[in-house]
Amino acid sequence: MTLTAPTRLLPVAELERAVAGPVLLPGDPRLAAEVAPFTTTFTPDPAVVVGATCAGDVAAAVRFAAAHGLTVAVQATGHGLTSALPGSLLVTTSRMDEVTVDPAARTARIGAGTRWRAVIDAAAPHGLAPLSGSSSDVGAVGYTLGGGLGPLARKYGFAADHVRRAEIVTGDGRVHTVDAGTDPELFWALRGGKGSFGIVTALEVDLVPVARLHGGGVFFPGSAAADLLHAYRAWAPTLPEETTTSIAVLRLPPDPALPEPLRGQTVVHLRVAHLGSAEEGAALVAPMRAVAPALLDGVGEMPFAAVDAIHMDPTDPMPVHDRGTLLRELTADTVDALLAAAGPDVEVPLMLVELRHLGGAVARPAAVPNAVAGRDAAFSCWVLGPMSPPVAGVVPAVVDSVVAALAPWSTGRSLLNFAGSVSAAQVAGLWDDADRQRLLAVKRRVDPAGLFTHGHVVG
Repeated sequence: MTLTAPTRLLPVAELERAVAGPVLLPGDPRLAAEVAPFTTTFTPDPAVVVGATCAGDVAAAVRFAAAHGLTVAVQATGHGLTSALPGSLLVTTSRMDEVTVDPAARTARIGAGTRWRAVIDAAAPHGLAPLSGSSSDVGAVGYTLGGGLGPLARKYGFAADHVRRAEIVTGDGRVHTVDAGTDPELFWALRGGKGSFGIVTALEVDLVPVARLHGGGVFFPGSAAADLLHAYRAWAPTLPEETTTSIAVLRLPPDPALPEPLRGQTVVHLRVAHLGSAEEGAALVAPMRAVAPALLDGVGEMPFAAVDAIHMDPTDPMPVHDRGTLLRELTADTVDALLAAAGPDVEVPLMLVELRHLGGAVARPAAVPNAVAGRDAAFSCWVLGPMSPPVAGVVPAVVDSVVAALAPWSTGRSLLNFAGSVSAAQVAGLWDDADRQRLLAVKRRVDPAGLFTHGHVVG
């Protein structure tokens, strides 16, 4: 194989001898499938790719990168990609997809490339559930390290709050197992600091005793958006912690795969997950159902394994630009500003503008403190637009304009997993000064050469 300029001088045979998985270079016909991201805004273009099969492969890859002046990136499912990864050694972890459930301890050990669907399916026979997100197609480890805000969040908090231990390869190219006793500072930083400190090859996490819930989504016509969003801002704060909700304005494509009432329409989507009886759940949702006639109503009893039906997130890769912001409060003026910037009556190239209700366990510190930021917010807002012709050139500015419209009520920060397309300085600003300095101190200790610079990293 003829190597490209960044890789032709690398002793790749040395790397191939050190790892069990494949080593791929630019021009290899297997490369596109190996690095294919879910968020297709960026096409990965690393200098070399290692398809890791185990923690030992990851460690060998990191040592090779350090020895040959390459930065290190990691990709499991491709949801968190923020650049094309030039000049990097990319470790893909999709082969590391093992899940082991201990029903007595209510824990699961999750490999680096595991998707939430595998964890959900392994836990369900035991009447247990992970603190997964709105889509079971997302990688469990990256989601958790970034905080992890899912449909059970107000009852149980962030997914990162329920990590017991982590296996990680740091900048020294060695495998470490860390918990609150072995390395409390690194353990604190990992849970909320995401990929700043190395490549996490496995997590042990708590499972929760949830087998079913009363939940789903209700689609309303976009014409009722003002009434619905104003009703939601008054209704959501009255809900018990057992109820986690969100609401979104969606501009849907004319896709034949969508139910006929939704195709090509702007709609308002109310999402509900209630950990209580069907009677309680129906009574709680009734005030919102009374606001406007539903186009489709899918709220009812469901096994936790059907949790994807709540948000109905897309499953096909697409190019997108997104940003998030956290709100101190959601007032009538906030809703009016949001509607003026991105409501159904405004022609904007956006796919989604979403509000998620926080509070409850999300607002409380974890039992074992961690670096998750944003607990002081009342709501999260996330804005997403398609980076495809003919609107790709204007979408970033439109997304930014919606976030700017909410600035009077914003904390000035976002949740790490919802930060979206932001600068390194903006990522650093997600934490207060004390926590940021603490994170940077851990970064300097475990990654002194700055190998891990890709994605939403600190320093």
